[in-house]
Amino acid sequence: MTPLKKSFLLIFIVLLLDQAVKFWIKTNLMLGGEMPVFGNWFIIHFVENNGMAFGMELSWKFGKIFLSIFRIIAVVLIGWYLVKLSKNEAHQWLLYSVALVFVGAVGNIIDSVFYGVIFSDSYSQVATLFPAEGGYSSFLHGKVVDMLYFPIVKGTYPEWLPFRGGESFIFFRPVFNIADSAITIGISIILIFQKRFFKETEAEDL
Repeated sequence: MTPLKKSFLLIFIVLLLDQAVKFWIKTNLMLGGEMPVFGNWFIIHFVENNGMAFGMELSWKFGKIFLSIFRIIAVVLIGWYLVKLSKNEAHQWLLYSVALVFVGAVGNIIDSVFYGVIFSDSYSQVATLFPAEGGYSSFLHGKVVDMLYFPIVKGTYPEWLPFRGGESFIFFRPVFNIADSAITIGISIILIFQKRFFKETEAEDL
């Protein structure tokens, strides 16, 4: 199997896992619902967000549409780049890393584009798939489903600390999903091994 075919297989597996988990969350938990996985440091905690990875958002009027369209354009460009890298016989782990970024973006695009149409809302109820009255939002206005929560360390800032002294803190506070994780892992691998990856790519171009 070629590295490109392995990359497509990786994309398929991660996307299937990402969407399967999100569907399970939507159809089994109400918004804010949670269940412990490993004690108090790994919890499935259902939240939704309107924006980017780890709950960041664009708050202006057309921010949601802009973000959805931007994601779609980005996915097309990343997919093109992945094929180009394969043709240039780039390092296989560079292909796998780009594939992870690609599938992470696709996973969250699916939420944004379709979830508002195919699911009812999750406020004080478990969502219904294809509700008779229609979805909770319109095309391109769906919310991204997050559920992975790792409150590994909980404590209180020391009193002498300016502005935050005496306040409680949690590490790691953001709630994210498998698609976010794929993007983070892919980018991290590229950054760590960039000299090796792009040195070999440049050598192939010469």
